[in-house]
Amino acid sequence: MSDFLGAPPGDNFLDAPPGGDAPQRVVSLNLCTDQLAMLLAAPGQLISVSRLASDPRPSAMARQAASWPRNAGQAEEIFLLNPDLVLAGRYTARATVSMLERLGIPVQRFDPASGLDEVPDRITKMGEALGREAAATALIARFEADLLSLRYEVGAVRAAIYQANGYTLGSGTMAADIMEAAGLRNVMADRPGGGRLPLELLVTRAPDMLITSTPYPGASRSEEILSHPVLQAMALPRANTGPDWICGTPYVLRAIRDLQEAAR
Repeated sequence: MSDFLGAPPGDNFLDAPPGGDAPQRVVSLNLCTDQLAMLLAAPGQLISVSRLASDPRPSAMARQAASWPRNAGQAEEIFLLNPDLVLAGRYTARATVSMLERLGIPVQRFDPASGLDEVPDRITKMGEALGREAAATALIARFEADLLSLRYEVGAVRAAIYQANGYTLGSGTMAADIMEAAGLRNVMADRPGGGRLPLELLVTRAPDMLITSTPYPGASRSEEILSHPVLQAMALPRANTGPDWICGTPYVLRAIRDLQEAAR
């Protein structure tokens, strides 16, 4: 697998300037649009990303984000940046987005990706928004080739996602697609979407492996269930979700690879 996952890909096309009608001052308010824009924007085109972009707990590109000024998503500060395009998630800071639109600033909204098949669509949409279609096409080709080289046939290992508050993820989710691509059977595949899973039901599903969230620093009652004596008694191999799992970007490839290594 060609490994571009530690840095923005495509040195041969990232320095090309955007098209003449492309926005020249772009601000991102959302963690996932931050990362797509950082991967595709021409030098100087992206002028600010959200504060979450530089937080290594949710951001797969925290190190790269240090190269851009951060914003807190407030309408006043965004307006003063004089952007000609603002990038936002479908549910991002709705009051801020609404105010910016009333002020005449174009806003491009992105839906969260709910599966691996939606990653190319999000890349394409960002490429079009930035006038960086060629860069997006090259990134998609690389993503699809790497995904093909990574993908395993689903085997016998049965895994369950079990996170803070006993939250799990079933079919129709990015997490489920990552598990399947890694060759794992999701024991909750018969349940669409996500929700709380009673510990008793988890035990009766008898997974071979647990995929849990990385604990945040400090005490959290919601995370206490992850150290419950019943889970400890199951003595199952564990893997952790992390920032690579969150957004529909090529960094999901790293999540697949890490999960395959944990399952060996």
